Amino acid sequence: MIHEPTCGIFGPVSVADDIAKNAADTFGTAWTTRAGMVVPAANDLRMANDAVEFETATILYADLDGSTDLVEGNKWQFAGHVYKTFLYAASRLIRKHGGTIVSYDGDRVMGVFISPRQRNEAVSCALEINYSVKNHLQVELRKQWSTDFQIRHVIEIDTSTIRATRTGVRGDNDLVWIGNAANLAAKLTALSADSPTWITRRVHDYLDNPQRLGPGGENIWRKWTWGQHKDEEVYSTTYWRRFS
Repeated sequence: MIHEPTCGIFGPVSVADDIAKNAADTFGTAWTTRAGMVVPAANDLRMANDAVEFETATILYADLDGSTDLVEGNKWQFAGHVYKTFLYAASRLIRKHGGTIVSYDGDRVMGVFISPRQRNEAVSCALEINYSVKNHLQVELRKQWSTDFQIRHVIEIDTSTIRATRTGVRGDNDLVWIGNAANLAAKLTALSADSPTWITRRVHDYLDNPQRLGPGGENIWRKWTWGQHKDEEVYSTTYWRRFS
């Protein structure tokens, strides 16, 4: 087997040696941590054990539902239209509500909200994404394609302490987000797209009436027991919010 060596002080270093040295350096070095005031870019952090901490941050994942069937059962051009329009709408609305887009992963976009009203902004964003999918994306899809395909999505939101650190190799690296909200919001993806917006109790308990109640004053949220995660209390809604 031929390895592409890197260059060390005393000559070429094998990939195996390079990985072993990185592991030794990483595990053997203490972390430096500073409080975050803004969402950092990758270049704001060193490649060493350097982290930015947010005592409270809200994570929003917006995912297409059924993307495997979408790709396998349709022309690639059709799937491309759905991917591009959904990710554009979700990203545009994350920014509209003061969130920062921190990653794209196939059919999913991740946003981070750190303002004092971060939970309400994230939920308001989710309700507007639901409106846009049904009243913008689906309408335009039907104009251009003869199909009964329904665009379905799931949005997951959670809040916790979050730390950002830089990972990867030099010349090809990005931020990774470490914290319960980043993990649990991603796991909520597995819940039903019949209710497109899912939030944890940590989000629900901080919502103001515009995000908690419908136009007639009705509670828009249904409470569930999340059996896949310690019977945690989570909430879902089918509501949307019109926006201009």
